[in-house]
Amino acid sequence: MIITEPDFSIEIASGHKLVAGVDEAGRGPLCGPVVAGAVIFPNRDIEIPVIIRDSKKMTARQRALAYEWITQNTIWAVAECSPSEIDELNILWASMQAMTRAVNNLSLKPEYILADGNRLPHNLTGQAIIKGDAKSLSIAAASIIAKETRDKIMSELSTQYPQYGWDKNAGYPTKSHLQAIDLYGINQHYRKSFGPIKERINNEIKNN
Repeated sequence: MIITEPDFSIEIASGHKLVAGVDEAGRGPLCGPVVAGAVIFPNRDIEIPVIIRDSKKMTARQRALAYEWITQNTIWAVAECSPSEIDELNILWASMQAMTRAVNNLSLKPEYILADGNRLPHNLTGQAIIKGDAKSLSIAAASIIAKETRDKIMSELSTQYPQYGWDKNAGYPTKSHLQAIDLYGINQHYRKSFGPIKERINNEIKNN
């Protein structure tokens, strides 16, 4: 498998100095928030001693090292949308909302936004880039911030609800996770508009 290494080409081509990369993590899980990260590299000439690429193509160790470096050497922020907000807005618009919040949480206002995907959040100036986390270092860094933050949230929730295995499945619909839901039920951290959860709620209503 060929892994494309992201760089600052798109940031430079934008003509702006303060460019924020934005990405989200957690669109697919059945529970927990969707989390967005936003990252500005104030100095593009800095030596980067860690691997920064699409977080899904990194090992847990690589992500942990990258997260530590990014949080110490860039301007960054995170934000989230809760399961109830996801149910109200739908996952697409909740993801857009989380990305907008992450940008607004940055300590410096960016001049330009690079958002991963095919849609730029409302009220933000910039561009959406399909597979941007494989092309832009700023977006790749944001993807790492988002994933590491969300994984930590799910691990912390797992200490309260260990029966669901969220520290291992991160809320995704694995076979063992679905079996745990059938055994232990649905709590406030689940996205009730998502198919497998909605189906179980409807079946429970029918059976009662």
